[in-house]
Amino acid sequence: MNTTRSESAPWRQWGTDLEAQSVRQMENACRLPVAVRGALMPDAHLGYGLPIGGVLATKNAVIPYAVGVDIACRMKMTVLDLPTTALDDDTDRLKKAISAETRFGIGAGFKRRRQHPVMDRDWEVSLPTAQMKDRAWKQLGSSGSGNHFVEFGILEVLNEAAGIAPGRWLALLSHSGSRGAGANVAAYFSKLAMKKRPELPQELKHLAWLDLDSSAGQEYWAAMELMGEYAAANHACIHRHIAEHLGVEVLLDVENHHNYAWKEVHDGEEVIVHRKGATPAGDGVLGIIPGSMASPAFIVRGKGNAESLESAAHGAGRLMSRTAAKKKFKWPEVQKLLDERGVTLMSAGLDEVPWAYKDIETVMAAQTDLVEPLARFDPKLVKMAPGGERPED
Repeated sequence: MNTTRSESAPWRQWGTDLEAQSVRQMENACRLPVAVRGALMPDAHLGYGLPIGGVLATKNAVIPYAVGVDIACRMKMTVLDLPTTALDDDTDRLKKAISAETRFGIGAGFKRRRQHPVMDRDWEVSLPTAQMKDRAWKQLGSSGSGNHFVEFGILEVLNEAAGIAPGRWLALLSHSGSRGAGANVAAYFSKLAMKKRPELPQELKHLAWLDLDSSAGQEYWAAMELMGEYAAANHACIHRHIAEHLGVEVLLDVENHHNYAWKEVHDGEEVIVHRKGATPAGDGVLGIIPGSMASPAFIVRGKGNAESLESAAHGAGRLMSRTAAKKKFKWPEVQKLLDERGVTLMSAGLDEVPWAYKDIETVMAAQTDLVEPLARFDPKLVKMAPGGERPED
């Protein structure tokens, strides 16, 4: 098989002023012989192989680095049967619930293991999942590091299609993925794919693929699906235990994956759609698109736009590197912004401050043909991994 197509697969970009490197990565991906169609979301920025915010459809092939390192990273929101005034009147109780019921940081986990049916699944589907099962069980219900968070805030519902009556509600929002297990699956199969594609030029090596009808491709797919269930289980544990800790009922659940691959039909043929930092946005499909620790998230309804491969942005997207953010900002100026927006920050690193991200309102305005906002969530009590932790996102 030729290492590149004679003519690039078609692709389209949403948003303006995207960094040239991420655009170039999208162009490179569409030169792959297995590429069918691509799309670049308005939150796009540089990644390994495929840019974050990149969507790529391939024919009978899966690209580990186009799925991402944190396989099946996920958003989950629950509306809780608590008055919004609890954010001011009962802050300590809410803080204790987060601190008690999840863990942040590299290697973070629980001494007393959480329980979930995902641990009864067959973890022998691949070598890395078999090796990581014990660690995965310890980390079940944890949140990790990087841009992962658990936060309480106010959800303003604009449209009952969000699943609950219009009005203001207290909600819990989390963002995390498949933790150490997912990272090991990604590392193992990315190396294997690159070993199998030594003919790829340097700029395409991180886009090495596995044929889906090969044993390696089938193993990766099974491992990826297991990591998808595991990431969902992490969020299920976090939200269930926090609700039980507070002794309240859950009124609404909304959630979605990114960093994943799906078998879908586009242009009349089955393809593998990789969404690396992109949200599924099929017609009527609900999803969550977050901003930053001090800017809103949105519950959205997909419009099923065929040109975007029925996808949308997965967040605001980074505006600057972690290193640059840590050099540029200081906590006093950050605290001033948080105070202005009524945000209480339990812990986080300087590399996650709001100014390190693009403006979420601008990102949303660039994709009005992809999704419709149904509700706005404003974070008020936020916990992330403390500064100094290596990012996992």
